[in-house]
Amino acid sequence: MSKKKRKSTSGGIVFSTNPDFNPDDYIENDNEPETLSSEKQNLRISLDRKNRKGKSVTLITGFVGNDSDLQELGKKLKGICGAGGSVKNGEILVQGDFRDRILDFLLKEGYTKTKKSGG
Repeated sequence: MSKKKRKSTSGGIVFSTNPDFNPDDYIENDNEPETLSSEKQNLRISLDRKNRKGKSVTLITGFVGNDSDLQELGKKLKGICGAGGSVKNGEILVQGDFRDRILDFLLKEGYTKTKKSGG
């Protein structure tokens, strides 16, 4: 029989002898960072071939925000390029060399601080 994981509301605190104890002060909030506006995002577009058996991948890094917004941007970029890819560890990977197409799209979307990096 498998054990169910339960979300603790007290943050794992069982008992306290402090009469002024408030468990809300000790619970860590797992809030995701707020997504910066597109004008403030400092994105870098590079071509990566390391650990990919020689295949090219366009890598977009520097996104500051929550995972759902990053996933949405990754989906748009993969759709524009007509290629596969993934979103991992705060980075967007698009299969193939689409640096120019992605740069043009991001600049049109208002990501004014976007730059190509690398060779």
